[in-house]
Amino acid sequence: MGLFDSIAGQVAGALTGQGGNAAGNASLIQAVIGVINSPQIGGIPGLIAAFQQKGLGDIIASWIGTGSNLPVSAGQLESVLGSEQIGSMAQKLGLSSQEVSGQLTDLLPQLVDKIFPTGAAPDGDALQQAMGMLGSFLK
Repeated sequence: MGLFDSIAGQVAGALTGQGGNAAGNASLIQAVIGVINSPQIGGIPGLIAAFQQKGLGDIIASWIGTGSNLPVSAGQLESVLGSEQIGSMAQKLGLSSQEVSGQLTDLLPQLVDKIFPTGAAPDGDALQQAMGMLGSFLK
């Protein structure tokens, strides 16, 4: 599992080291991982499908690919994740839904991009292990 430790550590380090608010970013990353792994979303494959169902497949494909990441708006994220999920994260973090949505517009593309550094999706088991390890690094 050394490879997954390395990937998860790199993702956590890269994302929590930004913006000077490592503790806040770590809490938000944990909340996002919880939402992605929730039964409503169904992990990374479910997140990809949710973006595609909302007509936003090109956006998430850019995050997975090796090129530039396309931007996503707070409204688009709310339509994909659902207002209940955003509200739940906001409550856990002590923030408003608008603050969470705004922060996710920067964080989620980076998180997905770091999970797919080569632009290709690992198999399902490897992906779930990496997401689980990333969550454990942030606790």
